[in-house]
Amino acid sequence: MWKNLLSVLACPECHCELECHTKNVGTDGDVLSGSLKCIACSHEFPIIGGIPRFIPANNYAESFGYQWNRFRALQIDAENRTRLSEDRFLSETGWTLDSMAGKWLVDIGCGAGRFLEVASRGSAEVVGLDLSSAVDAARRTVSGRRNVHIVQASMYALPLRPGSFDCCYCIGVLQHTPDPLRALRSLPQLLKPSGQIAVTIYERRKWTLCNGKYLIRRITRHLPERVLLTLITVGMPIAFPITELLFRLPGLGRLFKFMIPIANYVDNPRLTLRERYRWALMDTFDMLAPYYDQPMIQSEAETALTDGGIVARRLSNPGLNLVGEKGTAIELVRA
Repeated sequence: MWKNLLSVLACPECHCELECHTKNVGTDGDVLSGSLKCIACSHEFPIIGGIPRFIPANNYAESFGYQWNRFRALQIDAENRTRLSEDRFLSETGWTLDSMAGKWLVDIGCGAGRFLEVASRGSAEVVGLDLSSAVDAARRTVSGRRNVHIVQASMYALPLRPGSFDCCYCIGVLQHTPDPLRALRSLPQLLKPSGQIAVTIYERRKWTLCNGKYLIRRITRHLPERVLLTLITVGMPIAFPITELLFRLPGLGRLFKFMIPIANYVDNPRLTLRERYRWALMDTFDMLAPYYDQPMIQSEAETALTDGGIVARRLSNPGLNLVGEKGTAIELVRA
C-alpha cells in the first residue's frame, strides 16, 4: 500500500480519517503489512500482502476470486499482445489517457486488473477496489506501478472519502451484487463536482431471462468453483467445436449464442483459436459461477444515477453502457 492512498481512504463504519500502523515496509516504501485504524471509532483493518482489507476473506463474490487468480493474465493486453482491454475501456468510458492525466480514478470491481492496467498507463492515480480475493491477482498485474492502489472492500461499505475522485468506472460488475440498484447509488457520492462516471451493466429486456445461461445457472451457481470449472473443462472439447459451427451459421448463429451457454467468441479475429478456447473456458465459468446475475433495465439505472446528481447518456456499446458527469446537465441520449 502506498501511503498517499490515505488521502482518499475513510473508515467504512463512520467515514472518519484512518491512520496507518506499519509492520513490514518494502525498500520502495510499499506498506506490505500492518493495519489502518480509525481515529474516531477505533475500528482497525489489516493490511495483508500490501492490500488494505476491509471485509472478511470469504464472501458471495469468491467465485471471481477463484476465477481471476486462475486466469489472471488472460485478458491483460500486455500478456495477450492485443488491445482488447484498452479498446473496451476507452470505448465504454469515453475517456483518453490524456484526459485522465493527473486525476484520481476509482475502478469498482477491478477483478484481475484488466482495466486498471490500461487506466494506469499515464499519470493518473488509480484505486482498484474489489470484494473478492481477485485483489491479489490485480496487485500482481500492476506490480511496481506507484500510481495504482488496491483495496479489498464492499460497494455497500466503501472505505473511500466522498467527493475524492475525478472519475469512477464500473464495467461488468453491478449485476453480480445482491442489490445492483443500491450498489449503483453508492458510486456518485465518490465524485468531485463535475466528476465523471462510466458504468456498463447487463441489460434486462423482455426476453433476457430466457437466455440459456439463466436456466442452467439454477444448478451451477450452487456448485463449488473447482467442481464447476472441472465440468466445463471436461465438456469444452465437445462444446467448443460444436459452437464453432453453430455460432457461425447465417441468421441462426445469433439464436444459438442465446440458447447455448458457451462463451465462444467466433467473431473476434484478434484472438487465435487457442486463445479463444481459453477465453471460452474462463468466460463460460464467468457466466455460470457467480451467485448473483441480475440484469437491470435502462430507466432504473438512469434513475439511480440521477438520484446521485448525474444525468446519464447511453453509449452505443454492447450492454447497458451509461456515462455522465456530476452536477452538470447532460442531454439524455438513448442509443
